[in-house]
Amino acid sequence: MSCKKAQGFLEQHDVQAKSVTDASKERKGPADALALAKSVSFIYVAKGKKIVTINMKNPPDDDALIALLLGPSGNLRAPTIRKGNTLYVGFSEESYAQLVK
Repeated sequence: MSCKKAQGFLEQHDVQAKSVTDASKERKGPADALALAKSVSFIYVAKGKKIVTINMKNPPDDDALIALLLGPSGNLRAPTIRKGNTLYVGFSEESYAQLVK
């Protein structure tokens, strides 16, 4: 459901992705999620109506980071968007507003 909301938001604001990966076909487990997280400066994680902001200059331990990044399947949560040095995990209209600035 949140992937469809994310797609709708991006279409409404005319934001085009450079590349798209189907999370159901290309799974990213804990090691991949950690590598992705460590390659950015900031992470915004949508958990329900709450947004967790992580500055990777002072990141939580790997277990806490994995708990935020992975879904119940044990894979990277979808939708996940990388824009420059920022990673957006899960859909939040509030955090996605930064994508269109």
